[in-house]
Amino acid sequence: MPHSQSSAPRGRVRLARGASPWLLPTVATAAVSLARSRRSGRWAAVAVPTTALAAGMLWFFRDPEREIAQGRVISPADGVVQSIMPWKDGRTRVAIFMSPLNVHVNRAPLAGTVTSVEHIPGGFVPAFNKESENNERVVWHFDTELGDIEMVQIAGAVARRIVPYVPEGTKVEQGERIGLIRFGSRVDVYLPEGVEAAVEVGQATTAGVTRLDRD
Repeated sequence: MPHSQSSAPRGRVRLARGASPWLLPTVATAAVSLARSRRSGRWAAVAVPTTALAAGMLWFFRDPEREIAQGRVISPADGVVQSIMPWKDGRTRVAIFMSPLNVHVNRAPLAGTVTSVEHIPGGFVPAFNKESENNERVVWHFDTELGDIEMVQIAGAVARRIVPYVPEGTKVEQGERIGLIRFGSRVDVYLPEGVEAAVEVGQATTAGVTRLDRD
């Protein structure tokens, strides 16, 4: 399946879908405090932190355009490879930790059809903690040319909401935006048996750009 070509100019940054509940109240508060600060020193003191928070929110929820790379499996997330673990069924799990400074929009690792999107309730321990495997998460399955591919979005201590963009049955292209984890966390991809990981623990990844598998 060919990669989609965005109509937006390369390098353009938009805001992520699903950011509104956090972003709109913050920006509105900053705008009001800035407007009133011209008449009141008390409001000026409020305007500084609210404006800084609004700027931080705009940065957190950025969603830049990407030139999608070639490869069988590409990274679904911006972050750092936390672990590469062989699984009992022959698959290899690549876990990518997303910090609050990373882009929070996740992308499809392969082209195919979404066969399952399952929300599983759980805790909210930090995503770098081993116990985070029991956190709230969304488990994705894709029917692809490599067979069934599983991807898991895991909420962390701050990221308490995962927002899927596409429902079960949707055909997606490789690198297409499929969901958001607010304020970072972790994304796991399970490489099928016989597919070797091309990344290393500690390596930085870019969603839609970094190739996870080796020829």
